[in-house]
Amino acid sequence: MKILVVLTSHDQLGSTGKKTGFWLEEFAAPYYVFKDAGATLTLASPKGGQPPLDPKSDAEDAQTPATRRFRQDSEAQAALASTVKLTDVKADDFDAIFYPGGHGPLWDLAEDRTSVALIEAFHASGKPVSAVCHAPAVFRHPHGPDGRPLVQGRHVTGFSNSEEEAVGLTDVVPFLVQDMLKANGARYSKGPDWQSHVEIDRGLITGQNPASSEAVAEAVLKFLR
Repeated sequence: MKILVVLTSHDQLGSTGKKTGFWLEEFAAPYYVFKDAGATLTLASPKGGQPPLDPKSDAEDAQTPATRRFRQDSEAQAALASTVKLTDVKADDFDAIFYPGGHGPLWDLAEDRTSVALIEAFHASGKPVSAVCHAPAVFRHPHGPDGRPLVQGRHVTGFSNSEEEAVGLTDVVPFLVQDMLKANGARYSKGPDWQSHVEIDRGLITGQNPASSEAVAEAVLKFLR
């Protein structure tokens, strides 16, 4: 199993002057689910190199067994520090694609033409496309072979409006993931705030929040098997 993991390169939280990036738990938990299952991982980002880490996800109260394992894993840290450029990867070389969240993807990956083309190529080939928390933002522009939005009529989830409100960033983000998915015709659903909730629909595998990270990765593996 060869899995492409695509991380954000964006580190500015709108015009707040604060930093953002990817959310550590949403990278680390799936990373180890995939690795422990014997998958070969390639990490990529729009700019390549070290993707920016959301500092809040590095705080003590955000740590999980997976993030602690990552902090002791020099091999994983080296892999993360040297992501390949997104323009240098081809969908044909992989069996699945996964996007960790954090607020960063709302600004760069949601609008990235290379990412859009990759998602469309993976989906057209029947390969799973997966994203967790804010990363379903990447479904803003991809279309299916029929020319309709990729998520139209599909059961999907992603960071909810109520969760965005709880972290106080409703007026900072460029768009709300829940609203965008529904505007694209998705059958959006959510579980309770901060609880694991995953939707699987014909190769689209989405998770609502950080707590959903591991379950999304496990669903990808199940799809591949």
